[in-house]
Amino acid sequence: MAVKIRLMRVGKKKQPTYRVVVADSRSQRDGRFIEIIGQYEPRRDPSAVSIDADRAVHWLRHGAQPTETAAKILEVAGVWDAFKHATGKEAAAKPAPKTPKPKQVKETPAAAAPAAAAPAAATASEAPADDTAASGDAEAEAESE
Repeated sequence: MAVKIRLMRVGKKKQPTYRVVVADSRSQRDGRFIEIIGQYEPRRDPSAVSIDADRAVHWLRHGAQPTETAAKILEVAGVWDAFKHATGKEAAAKPAPKTPKPKQVKETPAAAAPAAAAPAAATASEAPADDTAASGDAEAEAESE
């Protein structure tokens, strides 16, 4: 069973507070959990974090993987340093931040060619018309002088 330390949303609409829970990774975000190990209130000024450090270190030592957000909260609360100190591991398994993958758009050569030719033709037809109008204005000014 893969165990995660993650946030569980509670509170009213548009006023979230979170419980820091230990849960099976297959359960829903706000669903079944194993144990509540803390609270996080982001709407307070400054935001409030209260974590049971002993229980959090216990679960980390037994292989629970924190999510990216939960890892930041554990670091703010000082639990992450306590875990590294308790285990003696400098390279504790902290989740790496996710980077979005660049989207690749596949275009067919037939669809790309007409689309590229149409703007070029439009600009080519507009350019001489502007030059003619500009030269006509210049000639009209020269005759009036």
